[in-house]
Amino acid sequence: MTYDLTSKLWPMRDERFFREQTFIGKRQHGPRCVSTALAILTHTDPEVFQGLINTQDPVSWSEALRIWGQKLAYCPTDVRKLGFYMQELIALDDLFLLTYYTESNPYKILAKPDPKGWVCGSHIVVLHRNKIIDPTTGATMLAQKHNCNHFHTKGIFRVLPVAHPRGL
Repeated sequence: MTYDLTSKLWPMRDERFFREQTFIGKRQHGPRCVSTALAILTHTDPEVFQGLINTQDPVSWSEALRIWGQKLAYCPTDVRKLGFYMQELIALDDLFLLTYYTESNPYKILAKPDPKGWVCGSHIVVLHRNKIIDPTTGATMLAQKHNCNHFHTKGIFRVLPVAHPRGL
């Protein structure tokens, strides 16, 4: 295999699983963006996921989604800003969870944690086709216009049917 400076987010470019579904925004209450994003994916309430998942463990998110016939797959990324990946994500034309650091100073992202282990905040949004559903407001907007494009990537996860061979 040759050395490549970047990797494709998803190798099978023609796979689409949730393109025809509709997802309705929900507004988070308190620091509940992960459970609210999962609730958007499953058309349920965020409370269903609270106490069931670890907000810092995407494997627990994937396990929780299985009840609804979904799971997550990791997409290879680095810490570049989400805007670097946005065109490719939109071209994949499906359903993703995008996580990013909310700190704009990259040196703070790499800083030594405080005594409680805190480094900086992060957020999660749902990308469906070319639109972002943001739990902060519950609003839906064009992905190219969302402010997530200006923040550094924490992780990108594709939502898959539970029977798909790839996934967490």
